[in-house]
Amino acid sequence: MKMNISVECTPEEARSFLGLPDLAPVNELLVSSVKQRIEQNIELVSPEFYLKQWYSMGGQATDSLMQLMTAGARAATGETPAKKS
Repeated sequence: MKMNISVECTPEEARSFLGLPDLAPVNELLVSSVKQRIEQNIELVSPEFYLKQWYSMGGQATDSLMQLMTAGARAATGETPAKKS
């Protein structure tokens, strides 16, 4: 025997009927906390911040990036690194 029951209700009504807690206040608190942290640290997510960090390292950062990219390309193609003489 197969039975189908269709119930139309809002998520709030379903939550209340099933006895589940309302987490909306907790969610609002978490969202406001995240917003506040982002506003306090907005300079850390700006491209200018990262560019300043990058340029302060000079050529060393460029060399490190090139070594990383070369190693990744070699790993992708299965090539072994050439020995320096």
